[in-house]
Amino acid sequence: MNIGIICEYNPFHYGHLYHLKKIKEMYPNSNITLIITGWICERGDLSLIDKFKKTQIALNYGVDLVVELPFKYIQSADIFAKGAMSILNKLKCDTIIFGSESNDIKKLIKLAKVELNNKEYDKLVKEYIDDGINYPTALSKALKTLCGDTVFSPNDLLGLSYVKEIIKNGYNITPITIKRNSNFNSKKIEGKITSATSIRELLKKNKNVKKYLPKEAIKYFNNVIFLDDYFEYLKYKIISEDNLTIYQGVDENIQNRIKKIINNSNSLEELLMLIKTKRYTYNRLKRTLTFILFSITKKDCSNLELEYIRVLGFNKIGMNRLRKIKKDINVKILTNYDNRYLNKDLTINKIISLNKKIKDKKTFIEKEYKEKPIIMI
Repeated sequence: MNIGIICEYNPFHYGHLYHLKKIKEMYPNSNITLIITGWICERGDLSLIDKFKKTQIALNYGVDLVVELPFKYIQSADIFAKGAMSILNKLKCDTIIFGSESNDIKKLIKLAKVELNNKEYDKLVKEYIDDGINYPTALSKALKTLCGDTVFSPNDLLGLSYVKEIIKNGYNITPITIKRNSNFNSKKIEGKITSATSIRELLKKNKNVKKYLPKEAIKYFNNVIFLDDYFEYLKYKIISEDNLTIYQGVDENIQNRIKKIINNSNSLEELLMLIKTKRYTYNRLKRTLTFILFSITKKDCSNLELEYIRVLGFNKIGMNRLRKIKKDINVKILTNYDNRYLNKDLTINKIISLNKKIKDKKTFIEKEYKEKPIIMI
């Protein structure tokens, strides 16, 4: 089996290790392709560490091939899934295995078909949004209205988006779930296997997280960065620019709210809490502020067709598999920096380097275009 997984590893914790071990236990003769995000994560957070360190961790724990999800897909669950599933399809993965709170793939398939095929669905979603309900809640409520069933949990919602992409595009990919036990959003420490959110909260407070991270991961998390570190840069950008609506996710209403409140905000969290509404969720706004910080425009994200696949690392199995399928892949496979596709990634890296925690800024920036795929043979 050619198994695909999609994870951000922010940070890589025992839940992720359980996921990989379970896959190998269920399908011992399979190979695993991982899609990871770069600096920007789906909920708008910055990655604690760079993608090459995350790649090294993944290879150390048995992943065979690691590729990057382009930043333009770091949007809603449906767009995130569109990019990730397109990559898995191009790489000839026949299976996707993801964590799920419900662990009910039949239910997710049923709900996906309702979203895709029931003509009343889009109409209901629009009505709920017009009533002031945010997009994810409107989706869940429309499903409940139409078929008496729904999902609310983040992994189920993302899994639902994966399944929709498979059905909509006719991908020859089988979705399989693994039961997720920890609360994805919880800030509470719940045991050895706990949420990435709770671990990030500990790291923000400079607490020791050694017991929550596997040994091959812990060594990379001694000097991590946070989006909060860049608030003064973000504040300067918001104050100094007249038109923020060029940036992805910014409409006039959001621009007006941000402009009105920014002078009285002294931290990222304070700004987010002041501008969020029922319609504009915390996570959506965090993504939006991240796009403003990195000057990611609507134009940058307008073409959602997959243009390239950037390879970050592989072992011998991954290398042989990539060689075997490469001739049949009709998009560019990048193993070196290519300015035609990655210029904005370099810009993001340069802005990240402004952090005072990063001492050798020159080496940090150069890593984006000098680093070769990590090879573990």
